[in-house]
Amino acid sequence: MDFTRSEAEVEASGLAARVLSATEPVASDFDTGRWKELAHCGLLSLALPAELGGDDLGVQATAAILTEVGRHAARVPALATLALGVLPLVRSGDTELTRRLLAGVATGDTVLTAAIRERSDPMPAAPATAATVSGRSVRVSGVKIGVPYAAAARWILVPASVQGRPGGDTVVAVVEPDSDGLSCVRTRTSSGLPEYTLRLEQTPALAVLAGCATAELYRLAVAGACAVADGAIAAALDLTTEHVRTRQQFGRPLATFQAVAQQVADVYTTARTLHLATMTACWRLDSARDASQDTDVAAYWLARYGPPALRTCHHLHGGLGMDVGYPLARYSALLTDLVSLVGGADDGLERLSWREATWPERGARGPGGA
Repeated sequence: MDFTRSEAEVEASGLAARVLSATEPVASDFDTGRWKELAHCGLLSLALPAELGGDDLGVQATAAILTEVGRHAARVPALATLALGVLPLVRSGDTELTRRLLAGVATGDTVLTAAIRERSDPMPAAPATAATVSGRSVRVSGVKIGVPYAAAARWILVPASVQGRPGGDTVVAVVEPDSDGLSCVRTRTSSGLPEYTLRLEQTPALAVLAGCATAELYRLAVAGACAVADGAIAAALDLTTEHVRTRQQFGRPLATFQAVAQQVADVYTTARTLHLATMTACWRLDSARDASQDTDVAAYWLARYGPPALRTCHHLHGGLGMDVGYPLARYSALLTDLVSLVGGADDGLERLSWREATWPERGARGPGGA
């Protein structure tokens, strides 16, 4: 296992950092200027197949971009489009469908997303959302929550259980936001980034991804969310480290106090562990290995230890840490939404416990099927 980034990943990460640092963040839902600049620099096409002008670089290269998006708390649909859309479609193996759905992604004209969450279950192995198959026609009914950038998306991937088939078959249906029977209602988020509740009533699907597409989508969603969180926590740590290094109390920098140094060390441990867990998951996904346990570990670490680490950063900033106009607030709010996406600490612990209980039955799926 070699975690050394390839030259392409290093260059992509550095270029993304320069693009996102070039302009000040905006308060709108969708920073179209930054999004178009990412596209102009070829960063949205890294995982696209060569026939669509892409570089076929996969999960690790995508994670490098998402980490920089998190580090800058950029208000762009990178997680939704790349991790919830491009990667699952590219890995589906359907060349014709991929060519149709991914047209326009490289130029920033096409936004994708996926509706993976349901009420009380962030990534259900057997979704309550149902797909009815009649000949070549597929219609989807159900409710999905917390769908990022659904209103701006050209296509939405929707995991659903196939009605009338034994064995709990699931598919990922591809629907359009303006399809008949689909309603989209915006809901509140901590970061203010757009999320929606989708209600589908016999909504026609353009196509379906079968096989293990649902579990694969969940794993890619978790890996992408953890990559964004990796960047957000790293940025919060850098901000805090600089603050305690320069802020003086009783005539000494805060960093020289033992209690402060210990708290910064705890945040560093959280940041590094999440980084390594995320890299492991992405590496296994790219190398066609079973990444279920690795994505579960990364999701649990994010949900369990990410929020306390950000609270420590706020605490070490003192009153400045309570200023919603200070950059730290953006990282904290973003992390809260990412924790909701992966399901929270209790859900993550349940997944890990289930996996441990069924070991060494490698084929067993825990809650959420991830």
